[in-house]
Amino acid sequence: MGKKIRLFIAIDLPEAVKDVLAETAVRLSQNVPNRAIRWVSHDQMHLTLRFLGDTAVSQLPDLQQELAKLATQYQPFQLWLRGAGAFPNPKRPRVVWVGLAGDLAPLQKMQATLEDRVVALGWAREKRPFSPHLTLGRVKDAGQARGLNWDVKLVEVGFGVTAVQLVQSELRSSGAVYTVLQEVPLNP
Repeated sequence: MGKKIRLFIAIDLPEAVKDVLAETAVRLSQNVPNRAIRWVSHDQMHLTLRFLGDTAVSQLPDLQQELAKLATQYQPFQLWLRGAGAFPNPKRPRVVWVGLAGDLAPLQKMQATLEDRVVALGWAREKRPFSPHLTLGRVKDAGQARGLNWDVKLVEVGFGVTAVQLVQSELRSSGAVYTVLQEVPLNP
């Protein structure tokens, strides 16, 4: 069996959006102990389109080719931040997120097309439907996370989606390290 690497497909975020997300995490967690939630670091914030997991290096060329084809089918579009929440719900948070608004139709269509393409390449179809969001943190202690301040007013900053990325996620003791393997611009 060949070498495997851990991959996901994502949309990168502008620095201004990452700044707002980091500030939102701080304001949400004012009444929560530091260790109750593992917050996503500023440089790792992104919009995940599809987590692929452990992938044989031999599959990279086909995956990269499909991603390049996908990008030619979509024009850039606009999204903006809209409200904070949690999966499965704010009373029992496991994942703390910020929602998205704007041109959701092309985002959802692109993700559905991507899903079909990775399934055709051999990945299992995702069991859960795509829910556009930006993960802020993962709850480690649900009891302590009950202090999250859901009344925080979010700055509804907008951003353009102009490219998709294939990203390697290398798990280390200090945390995940992300490396962009491919960035493909959307069709202008």
